[in-house]
Amino acid sequence: MDTVLLRTFVTVAECQGFSAAGKVLHRTQSAVSLQIKRLEDQMGQALLERTSRSVLLTAPGERLLPYARHMLKLEDEAREALGEKPRGELIRFATSEEQAGAYLPALLPRYAERFPDTRLEIHCDISAALVQRFREGLLDVVLSIRHLPTQSGQLLGWEPMIWVVAEDISPADWATLPLALNPEGCIFRAHALSALGREERRWEVHYASQSPTGINLPVQAGLAMTVKTPRSVPEGCRIVGEAEGLPPLGQVEIELHRRPGHPSEALAAFCEELEHLVVDHDGVAAPGPSEADT
Repeated sequence: MDTVLLRTFVTVAECQGFSAAGKVLHRTQSAVSLQIKRLEDQMGQALLERTSRSVLLTAPGERLLPYARHMLKLEDEAREALGEKPRGELIRFATSEEQAGAYLPALLPRYAERFPDTRLEIHCDISAALVQRFREGLLDVVLSIRHLPTQSGQLLGWEPMIWVVAEDISPADWATLPLALNPEGCIFRAHALSALGREERRWEVHYASQSPTGINLPVQAGLAMTVKTPRSVPEGCRIVGEAEGLPPLGQVEIELHRRPGHPSEALAAFCEELEHLVVDHDGVAAPGPSEADT
């Protein structure tokens, strides 16, 4: 059996689609389809069932999948035994800049010690954009703030949202609240404007930025206020107390998306380390067993 074709077959099965598998393999969708057809011709039977929404394994495909994984593992071991240094696995990880700052300093050194050959490609953006890229097969792991219910997201916990101002600023001094927020599509922005609207507070978005730096600078200078989680309060700023009259903001859900299918040891360990860091972090309320499984 051609291990190139087997690798394509395993990737399609794990990604549950030709388009997503093509992005993982850096091949066009038509090239992936052609390789699957060649493998099916060699086997003399259909291995995948194409539907309008997904790709499913046929009964022969389900029987072949564990053997294919084992054969690919043996091929990698044989190459290593013959002196070919294996190129470390690439994990494409994405999260927001503030979550990266909260969790990666502790995660990266510990993980690099366990898996020194694994390569990490780290992307930072707002959660909605990252989840979309994950659905397109462009990312392997995403730690995000939940905007809408998803099939791939595993709930890790909740964080409260809080109002933040410079240490020497009181919101009562502003007749119209000047806001520094992320652009449209950010759940923090949506919660802030909804909460102010319910209480008929006057407000105006003075600063908008996708970058935490673009938000933090005007807040630190006393020119605006913003919404964050407790782990992300910038230096020189404080949390606005409940007695200061601003409406409560509620909480946000933290979720983990991981590439479908059987994970490698390196990928499984990365997700496990990240999950432990999030759940053990101050300010994060972990869900119960039934909630975590939804």
